[in-house]
Amino acid sequence: MADMPATARPRSSAARVCTIIAFVFAVIAIFFLPPLFGLVGLILGIVGAVLGDKPLGWWAAAASVAGAVIGIIIAYALLRH
Repeated sequence: MADMPATARPRSSAARVCTIIAFVFAVIAIFFLPPLFGLVGLILGIVGAVLGDKPLGWWAAAASVAGAVIGIIIAYALLRH
């Protein structure tokens, strides 16, 4: 911990759990209720990043947004007549 910058937080298990759940919600958002699961995944990804899981938390947030967008596009393609 001596070589860690003063502004960096140590990674906690809560941060890792939030990040993993955000990735799971990103996948669920593709198939089921994209706006809801995409938004929750985005929030959990940001929380994970703020709690200390920096790079992976931001990737989870971005994946949740991408999953929501893909899910909305798929739903539109399937439901339009």
